[in-house]
Amino acid sequence: MALETPGGQARSAAAMTVGVLVVGLSGFGFLAVVGNTLSSTEAVAVTGLYMIITIVGPGLFYSVEQETSRLVSSGLAGGVNPATGLRRVAVLSLLLSGAAVVVVLALSPLLVSRNFGGHTSFMAWLVLGIFAGAAIYFVRGALAGYGEFGTYSVTLIVEGAARLVPCLALAVIGSANQNLFGLLFAAGALVAALPAISRLRTRVRTFEPAGTMDSVEAVHDAQRFGRIAMSLALLATATLLTQLVSNLAPLLVSAKMVDQPAVASAFNFAFVLSRVPLLLYGPVQSMMMPGLTAATVRGDHAALRRTMRKALMALAVIGVPAIAGAGLIGPWAVVTFFGAEVRPPAAVMALLALSTMLLLVSLVFQPALVALGKQRTVFVAWIVGTAVLIALMALPFDPIDGAVVAQLIGPMVVVVIAGAGLLRATAPTNPAPVVTQSS
Repeated sequence: MALETPGGQARSAAAMTVGVLVVGLSGFGFLAVVGNTLSSTEAVAVTGLYMIITIVGPGLFYSVEQETSRLVSSGLAGGVNPATGLRRVAVLSLLLSGAAVVVVLALSPLLVSRNFGGHTSFMAWLVLGIFAGAAIYFVRGALAGYGEFGTYSVTLIVEGAARLVPCLALAVIGSANQNLFGLLFAAGALVAALPAISRLRTRVRTFEPAGTMDSVEAVHDAQRFGRIAMSLALLATATLLTQLVSNLAPLLVSAKMVDQPAVASAFNFAFVLSRVPLLLYGPVQSMMMPGLTAATVRGDHAALRRTMRKALMALAVIGVPAIAGAGLIGPWAVVTFFGAEVRPPAAVMALLALSTMLLLVSLVFQPALVALGKQRTVFVAWIVGTAVLIALMALPFDPIDGAVVAQLIGPMVVVVIAGAGLLRATAPTNPAPVVTQSS
């Protein structure tokens, strides 16, 4: 696998920056249109769909992106055609989609009554959103593994535009409609997958083998169906829990405050605003994965540690001003841009931003652990963090106060467990692990 030149890396970073800005701003714009054109009850239903797709889509299928990227990048580094692994991940992704649809249909009475304002049509948009998520995350994982970040960024731009532009048009002509908004949001990811298919076919057909026999044998082992299935199961559970920890609070607050829709809606908008950096960070993880995987194939733990230090330093630089900004201008932004009828407290906004920074630290650790084959460490960290979060939210606090406390402590637990696992795995005295193990 040829390494990118500094100029190529700069172009890839620029393209991804544009892509993440577009998709991030489109999410902000979509919710702003919803908040300013629909009633509070309708807005809660659409934001409920938004939050559930945000949880279920990335929660289940970002694991597909990570595993696909790892298989492709390790195959290229080790001299094995990734086509076999790609086909097997595609099959497993389809099975995962079907299982997710069965679960959400079983939960439909609760979802419709508690989160969709009684609108059964939103279940159709949710099912569409699940299959769209499976498609786009598989495509992006393959693109990241091949280093096709220009095309990756195009999928981000198309996704954002496909969701926002039609909704803006509907608002301008006075035809705002909650069902059309739900359909457009759910279908955006599927539309975004289309531009990448031709490019992926070309890359699969033009594979050129390279690498040593030892790495070839290891990567062949990584492409076994059973090993991929186990890795994907661990990652799917962990990434779904990531989304639950990241986004569960608004759903529970809405369910507990059905008699106060304006307060619940304002908290939901405040929460989504505080989570914008998470929407932007996924592609950054995708850019990290090929290099981390290649370093693991080489047994270069020093390179892994350098990458982690740089990423944590970058988060420290942006974290403090982001938290301060959330407290100072966040409440104003929620009222001004989202049309909220209630102004959220500044302290709530600042603490939610702090929670986001903790989540970003955990997401810095995760691709390194996946590249090292430590999927079980990722799994355990999110299992424990989720259990702590749910336990705290079950305590008899005020719904919003309890949500904020839980969203701080849960991610903190994940950071501690994942960070300890990464330190153990990359300690200078440790031998390089076999990248294919899910230990």
